[in-house]
Amino acid sequence: MPKVASISLVLFSVAALVSLPAQAAGPPPDQSALPAQSGPPKGYRCHDEALTGSGPGFKSSRDESEEAAIADWLAKAAKIFPDVDWNTAKDPVMECVAQGLYSKCFATGVPCQPKPAE
Repeated sequence: MPKVASISLVLFSVAALVSLPAQAAGPPPDQSALPAQSGPPKGYRCHDEALTGSGPGFKSSRDESEEAAIADWLAKAAKIFPDVDWNTAKDPVMECVAQGLYSKCFATGVPCQPKPAE
């Protein structure tokens, strides 16, 4: 019986070590390429807090998940600024999680709109 316990312990240890490199690899390459934005875009005024959009459920494609998250974020942000755009959001962050072949993304950012002409 102790031999079975030792073999099981070794197998679990190997499984844990095999999964470590995938976890320690860091963010996907497209996440690290995003420029850091610290303030509102020039000529824009921004809301005082960030909004998060995720869209319904998991999608079979990461691109679909990102589009659903942005669409949900835009729907929420349009209630604050009617002419809001994801590309002009302050501090935009796209985070995605995967479950097997499916993914779900979360778009977070502060909605901004052009300042009115004076």
